[in-house]
Amino acid sequence: MYKVSDPQLVVCFGFRTQFGGGRSTGFCLIYDKLDKLKQFEPKYRQVRNGVIERKETSRKQIKESKNRGLKVRGTGRRIQKHKTKRANR
Repeated sequence: MYKVSDPQLVVCFGFRTQFGGGRSTGFCLIYDKLDKLKQFEPKYRQVRNGVIERKETSRKQIKESKNRGLKVRGTGRRIQKHKTKRANR
């Protein structure tokens, strides 16, 4: 139907099965270039499609950084939140 140079440029999502099965409907986006896909597509869909790799962090590490951020009060809280998010990447 469509001529696509790279199958990675096709992003499918939102599929639902019809009652009784036998048919599914979904949504699909076809990008011209990989850089446009990276610009507009959410990170979780890029990971799902294999464009980027997800960096694994342990659950304990995420919770510890969250709790460290909760201890900070006042104007430094926003800066601390930013630092904890950057550390988890």
